[in-house]
Amino acid sequence: MRLAWYNDNRLGVVRGERVHDVSNVLGTLDIAYPYPPGDPLIANLGQLRPQLESAADATDGTAVAEAVFRSPVANPSKVIGTPANYMKHVEEAEADPEIHTERFRGKVEQQGLFLKANSALVGPGDGIAVRFPDRRTDHELELAAVIGRTAADVNEADALDYVAGYAIALDMSVRGPEDRSLRKSCDSYAVLGPWLVTADEIADPDNLDFELTIGGETRQSSNTRHMILDTRRQIAWASRFYTLHPGDIIMTGTCEGVGPVAPGDVMHCSFETIGAMDVTVREHL
Repeated sequence: MRLAWYNDNRLGVVRGERVHDVSNVLGTLDIAYPYPPGDPLIANLGQLRPQLESAADATDGTAVAEAVFRSPVANPSKVIGTPANYMKHVEEAEADPEIHTERFRGKVEQQGLFLKANSALVGPGDGIAVRFPDRRTDHELELAAVIGRTAADVNEADALDYVAGYAIALDMSVRGPEDRSLRKSCDSYAVLGPWLVTADEIADPDNLDFELTIGGETRQSSNTRHMILDTRRQIAWASRFYTLHPGDIIMTGTCEGVGPVAPGDVMHCSFETIGAMDVTVREHL
């Protein structure tokens, strides 16, 4: 199943080139204050899925091309980033002082995970607002793994059992000497979309082709099999430091080819099995 938030916060199931409004199913969620951590829709996705499929059957839907897609996860408790997780990106960063500056350059396990502010999260239809036009802002295309149930101290062998689904992610980055979590947490600098593809539709998240182009020029192109730490290891590693809640997002790292964007650019991001999305860059007002 492909699950999306679109237009004016409508919940949709995407089938082929149509998105079907299933927002009425949300009324069956029973949530009491204090709200549990994480995203309640993702937490209850398994039990709601028959209702979502049935509701989608009952509508004609809207053309995907006419929908404005928001982040397919509305309320994660955290957005986690994995740095330096493709060897060719490590090599290009070593060769470009604007990317790595003078920060610690150890292996990914030594650098550790980082967090992006939840307020940075947007969908492809929201676009990216360049916060500091006098500094370099780079695109970083990544696979996102979305956690489906509470996970703490999980084994690598079982890690994928905790995944609700996958999406395309852009970990946008302002270059500079500050800590990653500051530079990568500007409003709109965490893009997720265009929808969540449930885990049952992706046999192996560690063997997916992906590509980012701007104006027909290929900037990034690789396969997730080139990750240094695969998806299982990242989930298990993260779960040893903090409890993962339904809807938490792990951006699994980017490949070589990162580069600057400017207002007016449109990034076309595609991922095998998941789909594609266009993300427009604009000025911050």
